[in-house]
Amino acid sequence: MAASTDSFYLGFDFSTQQLKVVAVDGNLSVVHQDSVQFDSELPEFGTQGGVHIHADSLTVTSPVLMWVKALDLILGKMKNAGFDFSRVKALSGSGQQHGSVYWRKGTNQVLRDLHPGKSLHELLKGGFAVSDSPVWMDSSTTEQCQYLETAIGGAQRVADITGSRAYERFTGNQIAKIYKAQPEKYEDTERISLVSSFAASLFLGSYAAIDYSDGSGMNLMDIFSKQWADSCLEATAPHLEERLGALVHSSAVLGLLSPYHVSRYGFPEDCKVVAFTGDNPGSLAGMRLQEGDIAVSLGTSDTVFLWIKEPRPTVEGHIFCNPVDRPSYMALICYKNGSLTRERIRNKCAGGSWEVFSSVLRTTPIGNDGNIGIYFDAMEITPSAVGVHRFDKDNTKVAGFSAQGEIRALVEGQFLAKRVHAEKLGYKIIPGTRVLATGGASSNKDILQVLSDVFDAPVYTIDVANSACLGCGYRALQGLVAESGVSFAETVRKAPEPQLAVTPTPGADKVFAPLLRRYAELEERVLQESKQ
Repeated sequence: MAASTDSFYLGFDFSTQQLKVVAVDGNLSVVHQDSVQFDSELPEFGTQGGVHIHADSLTVTSPVLMWVKALDLILGKMKNAGFDFSRVKALSGSGQQHGSVYWRKGTNQVLRDLHPGKSLHELLKGGFAVSDSPVWMDSSTTEQCQYLETAIGGAQRVADITGSRAYERFTGNQIAKIYKAQPEKYEDTERISLVSSFAASLFLGSYAAIDYSDGSGMNLMDIFSKQWADSCLEATAPHLEERLGALVHSSAVLGLLSPYHVSRYGFPEDCKVVAFTGDNPGSLAGMRLQEGDIAVSLGTSDTVFLWIKEPRPTVEGHIFCNPVDRPSYMALICYKNGSLTRERIRNKCAGGSWEVFSSVLRTTPIGNDGNIGIYFDAMEITPSAVGVHRFDKDNTKVAGFSAQGEIRALVEGQFLAKRVHAEKLGYKIIPGTRVLATGGASSNKDILQVLSDVFDAPVYTIDVANSACLGCGYRALQGLVAESGVSFAETVRKAPEPQLAVTPTPGADKVFAPLLRRYAELEERVLQESKQ
């Protein structure tokens, strides 16, 4: 099926601080975008950064009705701007991962009977058993995480089943807390949605299924069978499967758009709702990762996205089902020590100048004469260790490097870590592998050259300002053609190409092969020493 250029496809992103929408046409050109900022445009909910941080500093929630009202607002903005809803063939979307929504008994019928003369937030005012949804910033469920790992047989066993060890922000542990602390609210809950499937339900006019990719961030789904894991459900709360509903693949067409939206905004009656997913899987689609690709976001924290065929879950990092290729997986690795550490070394060793920092990278030898540095200014996530650790070519700990050596050790060390951890999770560099770089430091070609040399692959830069939104616009189009066997890569071939930034220095692979092995051993040594 060829996509008609006069048709539109919508991608929504219910993120932490705002709701965004992008409309693309059949050529995947952006024809409209809009947003609603929660704090400033919905001040009656009293959020800061889109959330409420509770007195214990651990509990973090967002008001569900704020998200509902944001949807009323954004659709109203589009209507006022003269957006032609009648051309929308399909829509999809994403939500901040791990957050959960608790629909009160009887609300599915309310969704089916929505009256187009009223706003969604008026119609759904009494629709939620829990009015403030736990979100990904919440870290109040340590007790529940410990219980799950003990019940299942340890952190690695939980990761082997669900793709990640037990994490405080993961949905299952949040559900367990609500069941224990507010059993009457759990009892009053008819359906538990993720933020993504909650948002899809608002368009569908009935409870939308959770997709495999976002469902992988719950500590409840077996990522290999793509079914709920009975052992995890039993360790979480009673009668949980009936509250979660069935799972669907991420390009599934959930059904037709609710008559409410057809009447209120002028959508066509045959407009399809494609499964919504998490914001990270949505970004993978927006960045158009392919098999063998790796995306590196270089920001305050560094994040690595991987496309994996044969995942090997570990207690570090996360493995999710791939949102655009059913047999494949994606992995996500987060690093706390990103740009702030790079800026500290720039200030200490390059007089605060990125130009000096870059010239050092250009003039120092690849491999840094065998010197390796591990720079964990703050307690790292991957792995869980802290401190600055420097080693010479004989793996002997040393007190310091020269200023030039320190700069190269930092940048090489950060990228060696990323490749070592990626390969631990099952990532393989293949012919045609691309490294896609984004975030603040991706504008520095000399930092990207080190990235290219460590991964022995060309580095491309991409603009990801709206990657989750855009990815869901692409996924809306793919949902219409997926059942006829059209791949995601084929669906998005008209989208703008990433820009080639740098290619590997000839011979760099031979320098870094032994350094990768040494880095892995040294990091393990640091980790063991930190446990003593």
